[in-house]
Amino acid sequence: MKYYRIYNLCIASEFDFPEFIEIEGKVDANIRFGKVDDAIATQAESNKAFVGSLPEICRIWIYNGEEIVIEPEKDVDESLIRTAILGPILCVLLRQRGLLVIHASCVNINNQGVAFMGGSGWGKSTLATAFHTKGYDVLTDDVLPIKIENNRAIVYPSYPQFKLCLDAATSLGQETKKLLPVYTNSSKVAYIVSHKFQKNPIPLQQIYLLHKGTEHQITSLKRQETFVELVRHTRSMKSMTEEKCITQHLHFCSELIKNVRFCRFTRKPSLADLPKLINLVEEDLAAIQQLV
Repeated sequence: MKYYRIYNLCIASEFDFPEFIEIEGKVDANIRFGKVDDAIATQAESNKAFVGSLPEICRIWIYNGEEIVIEPEKDVDESLIRTAILGPILCVLLRQRGLLVIHASCVNINNQGVAFMGGSGWGKSTLATAFHTKGYDVLTDDVLPIKIENNRAIVYPSYPQFKLCLDAATSLGQETKKLLPVYTNSSKVAYIVSHKFQKNPIPLQQIYLLHKGTEHQITSLKRQETFVELVRHTRSMKSMTEEKCITQHLHFCSELIKNVRFCRFTRKPSLADLPKLINLVEEDLAAIQQLV
């Protein structure tokens, strides 16, 4: 059993996570191997529990934001199980713990979180890594948990590794031959954040909704449009369909919109323009600061 820090939790795990930060402390949640059968599935009727499966990878039981039981399929590659835990499985656990979890990457700019939200392949990881190469601390890649309390949105760091496409890694000056695939035969490689990783939670200031277009620009979003996009890019929506969960989630979305600025960030599909995109975001944030 090893103990890790991720998303502001101390997790005890029978599964090895070399990308996590090892710590000591009071355990908040456990990850273990076990049998996920019909008997345990009956407990999933409660809105505190989830039982499901990822075809050809594993069966899963997640309870009360405190327990993850994994039953791997026969001869499955461990890297596939690890990727599943880091993605959809931990997303369910975080939502069970009362967090809003969105499809976004996040960086620290002036001690506040700035997130890039969008679907797979929209450039979230590439943008966040580009900010990192310029000297900014990074918090999380692809999965962004947000706690809303006292009219503030707080974002929690994940672990110091990002997933990049080979062309993006090359454009950011990485020697791709030295980067390992995220899992066997994956088209993405693991970019290790060896320094300037934000380890502590910080306030969330801004969320940029990524969009592809013919020119680079940042534009405002109407409240209704923001709400729709936020729901669209929430993680594990299909896994938590109980009425209580849906009501809580819609409330979280409304509160986040009240307390965080949202904009649409349109970009041309050009890796060579990453420096321009960084400057555009920096100028946008500076303009906001002048208005405060």
